[in-house]
Amino acid sequence: MREKVSIVIKCWFMREPERDKGRLLDIIQAADYVISFAQGFSLEELMADKLRYFAVVKNVEIIGEASYMLSSEFKEAHSDIPWKDIVSMRHVLVHGYATVLPELLWQTALEDVPRLKRQIEAIL
Repeated sequence: MREKVSIVIKCWFMREPERDKGRLLDIIQAADYVISFAQGFSLEELMADKLRYFAVVKNVEIIGEASYMLSSEFKEAHSDIPWKDIVSMRHVLVHGYATVLPELLWQTALEDVPRLKRQIEAIL
């Protein structure tokens, strides 16, 4: 039984080109959530609504994780997208949560995420 679990875990974590499309679709879905949660809200309103704030955080984390799991070949072929910055943002949100600058998260939600979504849609 333990061997089966190990095989499933290895398959899920593999960075294979054939898994890239699914990860891109995950990025688009998370981007849609970020945009809908943040659009039309000021930074102050976002900070005051903790449920909305943490919904944005979680979906930016998902974007970073899905980006991290893309194959190297895909990221190299689309080097105009700042993959390292996207993954770094995820690492800060997950591991450095106490140091997150709300202004940076808000800017990411309103500017960077919609731009990334457009870039991914153009690729698909």
